[in-house]
Amino acid sequence: MPKVIYEKDGRIGRITLNRPEVMNAIDNDVPVELADCVARANADWGVHVIVLSGAGEAFCAGYDLAYYAEASDGGGNNVTQEMPWDPMKDYAFMMRNTELFMSVWRSHRPVICKVHGYAVAGGSDIALCADMILMSADALIGYMPTRVWGCPTTAMWVYRLGPERAKRMLFTGDKITGIEAERLGLVLKAVPPETLDAQVEALAERMATVPVNQLMMQKLVINQAIEAMGLKNTQLLATVFDGITRHSPEGLNFKKRAETVGWKQAVRERDNATWDWTDNRPINPR
Repeated sequence: MPKVIYEKDGRIGRITLNRPEVMNAIDNDVPVELADCVARANADWGVHVIVLSGAGEAFCAGYDLAYYAEASDGGGNNVTQEMPWDPMKDYAFMMRNTELFMSVWRSHRPVICKVHGYAVAGGSDIALCADMILMSADALIGYMPTRVWGCPTTAMWVYRLGPERAKRMLFTGDKITGIEAERLGLVLKAVPPETLDAQVEALAERMATVPVNQLMMQKLVINQAIEAMGLKNTQLLATVFDGITRHSPEGLNFKKRAETVGWKQAVRERDNATWDWTDNRPINPR
């Protein structure tokens, strides 16, 4: 079963993250299959617009921490190396994923991302590469690993929010609802859950009436403005820093904690600020 599905529906290409049993969590295959689906849509001049969504209860709940964080042997992955670690080996792996996520940004067909449930951590990396995001009002978006063990490698937050609001999100690791995300300017629109599908379809169908070459030119012009601000340089720094967060003393403590008590408990302690990752002990209430 593909982990990312591609279907053509008239002038609309539909890309669906397809690991619903784990809220479409990202493993080694998902970024590759996502980029392949984007390439298929771009190779078809009959496709005018892409709708990117997630199967099941969420758009994407981020990286699969049962695989990347909890497994004591690394689960066959290399996101936490034996010390001393090789930062360039880590960079090569993470930049691979960053570039594959950025296939959405570079797509010659505009991409509408439909967010329900969650678009968090690595899932927000994918969503924020889209041209427009329509989000269920009750859905949640955020990058909680900025509290420990992560830096958003696609680095889209500042380009969507500006510096102060990006700092507000990344200094806290908070999740916010679709309603607040729209208010901050992070997403195009937050809509009632029961109308999300219909509103995404209406926008996609409206855009699909525009010639492919017109859509492509407008996207290239607008994206170039962002590229000229230094997006590639920002992503390089963010991707290197992501590796450092996982190999810092605090990052290693988080990894060990996930191995010991399970990733769900470690994440609760991270997100609820009940664990001091520097001293590696519970935070005593005042």
